[in-house]
Amino acid sequence: MSIKKKPKFPKSNQIGNILLAIAGAILIGNWVIPELTKPKIPRVPYSFFIKQVEDGQVQAVLVGDNEIRYQLKPQGDNPPQVFATTPVFDLELPKRLEDKGVDFAAPPPPKNAWFRTLLNWVIPPLILVAAFQFFMKRDPQGSISLNKSKAKVYVEGESEKITFEDVAGVEEAKAELAEVVDFLKNPQRFTEIGARIPKGLLLVGPPGTGKTLMAKAVAGEAGVPFFSISASEFVELFVGTGAARVRDLFEQAKKKAPCIIFIDELDAIGKSRSGGGGFQSGSSDEREQTLNQLLTEMDGFGVGDETVIVLAATNRPEALDAALLRPGRFDRQVLVDRPDLAGRRAILGIYAKRVKLGEDVDLEAIATRTPGFGGADLANLVNEAALLAARNHRKTVAQQDFYEAIERVVAGLEKRSRVLSDKEKKIVAYHEVGHAMVGALMPGGGKVAKISIVPRGVGALGYTLRMPTEDRFLMDEGEFREQIATLLGGRAAEEIVFDRVTNGASDDLRRATNLAERMVITYGMSQVLGPLAYEQGGKPNFLGTGDGNLRRPMSEKTAEAIDSEVKEIVETAHRQAIDILKTNRELLDEIALKVLATEVIEGEELQQLLDRVQKPA
Repeated sequence: MSIKKKPKFPKSNQIGNILLAIAGAILIGNWVIPELTKPKIPRVPYSFFIKQVEDGQVQAVLVGDNEIRYQLKPQGDNPPQVFATTPVFDLELPKRLEDKGVDFAAPPPPKNAWFRTLLNWVIPPLILVAAFQFFMKRDPQGSISLNKSKAKVYVEGESEKITFEDVAGVEEAKAELAEVVDFLKNPQRFTEIGARIPKGLLLVGPPGTGKTLMAKAVAGEAGVPFFSISASEFVELFVGTGAARVRDLFEQAKKKAPCIIFIDELDAIGKSRSGGGGFQSGSSDEREQTLNQLLTEMDGFGVGDETVIVLAATNRPEALDAALLRPGRFDRQVLVDRPDLAGRRAILGIYAKRVKLGEDVDLEAIATRTPGFGGADLANLVNEAALLAARNHRKTVAQQDFYEAIERVVAGLEKRSRVLSDKEKKIVAYHEVGHAMVGALMPGGGKVAKISIVPRGVGALGYTLRMPTEDRFLMDEGEFREQIATLLGGRAAEEIVFDRVTNGASDDLRRATNLAERMVITYGMSQVLGPLAYEQGGKPNFLGTGDGNLRRPMSEKTAEAIDSEVKEIVETAHRQAIDILKTNRELLDEIALKVLATEVIEGEELQQLLDRVQKPA
């Protein structure tokens, strides 16, 4: 029978526990026990003590700085009583005590006062400081080590390996990063010829396009350790902590070289230090010191034989400091953009392997219906479809589950519990049919696939689903005008049928006006103003969000001309939508009645109805 030995604790751990135990014993022996064992003396107000002195009841008094203890004269055979009170500033007290013949004195100093002071106020702090140092050495990666890097380390064999086969839709980025993988595997082939691989690569792209996944794939392909950290984890309350963590991160990386450091959301510490987009007061010192240390490490870590490649990701490259982007640091930018049709098909193929698909699933059709979706969006789409199938107690995921998942992602959840009145349902039905009929004659915006008057999302009481037939990167002036006319088809239907309008077209009006304004001030699609750009310059608009005011400073006459052109484009599209609906008034009523009866029309039935839409004479 074997006896298991007790595990040995580190020596620093044992010493730290001993020091804490000593400090606790001193605390208990000098503070806790005396407080618990000293006699309980009743306390009285100071005024009551003075009254007893005046009445001649007090025999002796000990006057201390924080407490006055006094003894009353004995009453018969009873022992004398002792009371305590809190002193106040009273210069007349000694004279009162003398007049009444009361013996008074200061309390005697405690024995070994110097030793008690040493035990109480000197030794415990020293022991606590020593114990803290021992714990710092014992737990170098713990929460009490503020200056240590918090990067997560992924080593081959210890975590799931990700390779380029797990990444799709960004073939150009994969080809660019394959050179990094080749360098990590065979560095001598580059060094022999005198080539120098870029030490810093910046992955640029919108959120959810797979920048972090791409960095992990590079590490997985090369088979090297992978340090992953978010830039915000460098920054702490204490100034200097971020810089210390950067130093510690690169020291750890050098020990495991060749390796990869991946810094996500680099703009958290790498914002430009010049102009209004730089650091804000209060956090400027910490962020700037962290950035300076990162710049220094990227200049210095290449000295020697250490092979450390830094990958960083951001969706705001225009906000980064120029020093980060100069040669020798992040001198190469790799665009990880939203995938095209073939890329979406490949991404769906990867994530579809994780779920059970039905025989009717057509990933090509799903990819066609998801323009603008990134890798994270498509992964979420597959998961939503699987959840819908499980909710309906099906064993496999059907094509209809994917279509419903697309609508949930694009338009929001169905809200059948939201009850509309008959009048509101009728208005919504004509509004959505107006969009569909105008859109049927405007192929620039895609093909109308569904009309629904079931409320969805936050404020949509109905919607018309248009699916693109192909990926588009360029649009001409006529196609923009067709989009605006389609957006105004709902309001036009309300005007024709009800002779009044509602607030249901507010979002359509906003989108139509913004699109018309971009045509004039950004794309130069104005016959009056000519091929000039009037949008605000010097502020890149990478994610399409833009600023609140797109227009650059201009004269009042030019601003009026822009407003006039925008109004003309919108009004022309509005008249075009009205002409289409008036020409097909009977068909408008027919489709609206079908929508009111079934709430949803799609597929072949919808296409047969929309094929009957005629162009105005």
